Amino acid sequence: MASRVPSRVPRNVWVLSLTSLLRDVASEMLVHLLPLFLANVLGVRLALIGLIEGVAETTASLVKILSGWLSDRLGRRKGLTVGGYGLAALAMPLLLVAQTWTLVLLYRFLDRIGKGIRTAPRDALIADSVEPDQRGLSFGLHRAADSAGAFLGLLLAAVFVTRMQGSGLVLDA
Repeated sequence: MASRVPSRVPRNVWVLSLTSLLRDVASEMLVHLLPLFLANVLGVRLALIGLIEGVAETTASLVKILSGWLSDRLGRRKGLTVGGYGLAALAMPLLLVAQTWTLVLLYRFLDRIGKGIRTAPRDALIADSVEPDQRGLSFGLHRAADSAGAFLGLLLAAVFVTRMQGSGLVLDA
């Protein structure tokens, strides 16, 4: 059996992988600090913090179904992907200025709607961008970048909390 040299990974896959890496660095860093902010700054009870995150993640899951259907129906995978990333990019900085738990809920809700909108079309875009024998490599690259971003975001959040402990900031755990 002759071995075939794999073709290059398409630009779409690299761009989506880098976007996922950077998005996850920012998202994971902020999301892991959010409970400290809610509890220590806004005085929110733990049950309400759990409810906020539950609503946010449930929203993302439900929107993924609709966006996947729309992506197939309309064939506008790139537009939905960019729109989803854009909505999340607008919502995330608003969390930094939220002064009430209801605003945090609203901004997390918008962020997760963005995630829900982008996920299925993005995955379909990756699949559409490569030959069938390159899908494993392409999805592997994307997932590796996504996981690396999540790890780096969590690491940066941990460094931030460690550096700020004892500084008198209300984020102290």
